[in-house]
Amino acid sequence: MVEVVGNGENEEFAKLRELVEAGESGYPSVLSTPRATALGTPYLQSPGVALIAKPQVNVGNIAGFLGGFAPELQFMQYLDDPTELPPGADLCKAAGQLCYASFAPKRTLNADAERYFANIREHGHGSVLEHANFTFVFYGVSRSVTHELVRHRAGVGVSQISQRYVSGRVLRFVERPEYQDDKELHAAFERRIDAAAAEYSRIAERLLELQKSGSEILSADARTDLRKKVQQAARSVLPNETEAPLVVTANARAWRHILEMRANPHAETEIRALAFRAYLCLRVVDPILFGDYRITALPDGTHGVETDTPKV
Repeated sequence: MVEVVGNGENEEFAKLRELVEAGESGYPSVLSTPRATALGTPYLQSPGVALIAKPQVNVGNIAGFLGGFAPELQFMQYLDDPTELPPGADLCKAAGQLCYASFAPKRTLNADAERYFANIREHGHGSVLEHANFTFVFYGVSRSVTHELVRHRAGVGVSQISQRYVSGRVLRFVERPEYQDDKELHAAFERRIDAAAAEYSRIAERLLELQKSGSEILSADARTDLRKKVQQAARSVLPNETEAPLVVTANARAWRHILEMRANPHAETEIRALAFRAYLCLRVVDPILFGDYRITALPDGTHGVETDTPKV
């Protein structure tokens, strides 16, 4: 796993990095522990994030390209740089240096990659960052959050659970942070999700009865379609507190935009918690591309991030 490098934020980041699970895989995650009401309705109290894909890079494969230029240019030296970079930064740096054919000995060396990317950010050359993609599984997030998150489209791919096709047996809910430390609000949340789960089950059972009795509106040609017709109707009673896990892929430029919008102190509490956990993982896996962010401790005990070079 790549070690975090400095921008004056190491002490604060080191404290929060304890939340991040990485092991030997190099794919960090921040876990969320499932809970349940006394009646057995499952729910979560915080977002879970798990990085499942990151760039796999072989910059050495451009040897044929570099070797095609005059030997006195010494472009092949680019491949002998002794400083290893995280794959995402390695890829984006190679892309940026190609723009200026900056492969000769006087180029910016990998040891100065932080300075190189600071210059990229300061000049707004964000297109260079679009080559590196990172994919997360997000869970422990409500439909309130995902309805906001899926609005990010440029450079972002989303696959989200379908309540039309998924059985109520995997139904879970998400408790907002504002409810968790207040006995009255927490008890009301548990009563509410118990009632929602029970109502969903009752409606689904009744719809199945109608379907078996030959209801025309519930008829379908295939087994999957039969189930879908029941679930698409029953889901209407589910609240915004219903969990809606999803897979999100975005390039580094798009992730920076998401962090700046959603890990912002002014962002909604639940989506800020999700974005901040994604930031922790991105910072661990590629401290060059995401190392310029400063962690902000907010009065409500949560955290956000900020940078001197937003909107790259």
